[in-house]
Amino acid sequence: MTIRPESLVGPQGNTTFLEGTTWCVARPGATQAELQRALDWACGIGRVDCSVIERHGDCYEPDTILSHASFAFNAYYQTNGNNRIACYFGGTATLTKINPSYGKCSYDVSKSEVSAARSLSKCKPRCFLLMYIGLLFLISRRG
Repeated sequence: MTIRPESLVGPQGNTTFLEGTTWCVARPGATQAELQRALDWACGIGRVDCSVIERHGDCYEPDTILSHASFAFNAYYQTNGNNRIACYFGGTATLTKINPSYGKCSYDVSKSEVSAARSLSKCKPRCFLLMYIGLLFLISRRG
């Protein structure tokens, strides 16, 4: 096995874009054999719950290696903090800003993003006013 230099780079932090979250999906140009090896790793050593991509699962159809690998890759990526290195899979995966969920098949987003979104949605106008006043206070203290 050849270790590529880019695989030695540590996590680059959260790769969520300002416009929203990112998902990790299988790269369409990857070979079936490469995708199968990466999928086996994700569902095995990577400890992804792959029951939803098994027969009768919500994400079984379409029954393609590309679809199943995409689900497993994203589950691993989201569980591991959206780190760029968690979406590598030997070069068979890529990041996307487009939610790949379809029908009853829902692709995960990171728990930190969900909790942050929930916190902001609970923040009433008074909360934003208090944040604004706090910022003004901090700015005035610097001067």
